[in-house]
Amino acid sequence: MCGICGIAGSAGRGPETAALRQLNTAIAHRGPDGEGYFEGGGVGLAMRRLAIIDVAGGDQPIFNEDKTIAIVFNGECYNYPELREMLEKQGHRFTTNTDTECIVHLYEEHGDECVQYLRGMFAFALWDSQRERLLLARDRLGKKPLFYSVQGGQLYFASELQALLSALPQQPEIDLQAIDDYLSLQYVPEPYTAYQGVYKLPAAHRMVWQGGQLRIEPYWDLDYEPKHQASEGELIEELRGLAREAVRMRLISEVPLGAHLSGGIDSSIVVALMAEASSGAVKTFSVGFEETHFSELPYARAVAQRYATDHHEFTLTFGDIPATLETLLGHFGEPFADPSALPLYLLARLTREHVTVALNGDGGDESFAGYQRYWLDGYADGYLRLPGLLSRRLVPALAAALPDHSDRPVGGSLANGIKRLPQLVEIDKRASLLRWGSYFSARQKAALWQPDFAAQFDLARAEKEMAALYAAAPARTRLDRTLYADVKSYLAGDLLVKADRMTMAHGLEGRSPLLDHELVAWAARLPGRFKLRGRQGKMLLRKAFADLLPPEVAGKGKQGFGIPVGAWLRGPLQGWLHETLLEPGGPLAGWLQRETLVQLLAEHAAGKQDHGKRLWALACLALWARGR
Repeated sequence: MCGICGIAGSAGRGPETAALRQLNTAIAHRGPDGEGYFEGGGVGLAMRRLAIIDVAGGDQPIFNEDKTIAIVFNGECYNYPELREMLEKQGHRFTTNTDTECIVHLYEEHGDECVQYLRGMFAFALWDSQRERLLLARDRLGKKPLFYSVQGGQLYFASELQALLSALPQQPEIDLQAIDDYLSLQYVPEPYTAYQGVYKLPAAHRMVWQGGQLRIEPYWDLDYEPKHQASEGELIEELRGLAREAVRMRLISEVPLGAHLSGGIDSSIVVALMAEASSGAVKTFSVGFEETHFSELPYARAVAQRYATDHHEFTLTFGDIPATLETLLGHFGEPFADPSALPLYLLARLTREHVTVALNGDGGDESFAGYQRYWLDGYADGYLRLPGLLSRRLVPALAAALPDHSDRPVGGSLANGIKRLPQLVEIDKRASLLRWGSYFSARQKAALWQPDFAAQFDLARAEKEMAALYAAAPARTRLDRTLYADVKSYLAGDLLVKADRMTMAHGLEGRSPLLDHELVAWAARLPGRFKLRGRQGKMLLRKAFADLLPPEVAGKGKQGFGIPVGAWLRGPLQGWLHETLLEPGGPLAGWLQRETLVQLLAEHAAGKQDHGKRLWALACLALWARGR
């Protein structure tokens, strides 16, 4: 695990050594244990190392036998022992015990198809000096990041956006269309960034730089057909085997290892399987809140007690926010408004005091249909078929009479779903995330932007691109298409970005067993009844591991890793919020209409409508714009 970066030009024009070192210095937090450089043939590669495997001998760059191939690698390849055995039988000689060296020899055997053999999380850059060719790639689900830009005939790349920007010869302009996407999603989606001409290499893609030309192509995709035909009992045994294997593979480490335990089903399963496979007590780490309806600490404690873990926890309060948020946003390099980034950032800091590697439960919702909006989509379809009188009058009247709990962690409750029904006519039914999210619709953004800006870009681009993912899904059912779109958008653009930046900010490696690509591919082919039944998601996952979990955990609904944004912004953080959004001459003043901001703040403060997540997104935008 580490961070990588580099500059590639041509044989006659190599990168400046100072620029390469500046790039590498900017990602030092990702790898506090060492650094390495390679320069030659017009290419410069660099990396910062967080030593996990082959601590003594695994420094990068790593080469093949005759040093014609060099690689810098970020991530972990969990099946490297099997790969090494295979490659040694084919005559390859190894000088280290690292997973990284396997990729060099796989490239010698299989060229660009080397990525097909890797089981893990990764971003790497491999230089083939004989062909004067640079290959870059990201893992299938997008756990490890890679940003790039081409300026002056040279390719610049890095693991983090802020680092890349620090070394570019010309600072790029802000891409307001990407900012508009952010207002819809709470993140800037792949392949865009907040800057013109600067991009993310999408998950499951590889990129080749050769002769001053860039070529990008996908190398893997999920497939939801054909469906498994086995019985429920047989599927349960297959799932238990796959999950146990995924956890076992991720226990490979030469440094202390633990787990993030939220108290939800997914992380609890991971901890249970870790305890089965470990000889000593598993170290677990949890975060909670003073607001009891947000805190899952009691559930986390129940799991910790059952498996006698070495348990650590802390409680997050609103006082932690102003001092932390600007630092946190600096690690993203662009606006990012998922509120759970804050507790994860602080949890990672606590965790790093005890271990270097932490397993987590990421990915269970997107594979096994854990979000409430998956069943709420069915209610929405029924609403859109209602006669106009009912849909325009009766349902809105019912919605207005219901209590507003949209700021609670169970944002997909039936009451909250009914309250959002009247707004669904604005949003493409294929864009499930946007239908049920608490961010800005195209109509709301039209009232938010200054008119001159709103006219420059497509206010519905994020919605259209999510609908396009749904339409392109290799699946037949509504549920599977939505799951596919979520894997390609929300998982890759939000959840995994948050997980990488907030852990690596403290030099902590996060591992996600439920995102093992073989497990994810297997889950995709489950018939829908094993994922969602009525208003209950994760059906097979719950049944497969019910015996390993405390009853109160096995039976609980989806809560999510949220924070009480609405209550805090209406209460102790209200003054800070007003100052941040309405600062005279502040970063938002030139882009957004002040009267709309004032109205949002007033409605939220009075409790007329819960704009908590929208206001949080605007505050994060303002802080990013001020600090960039």
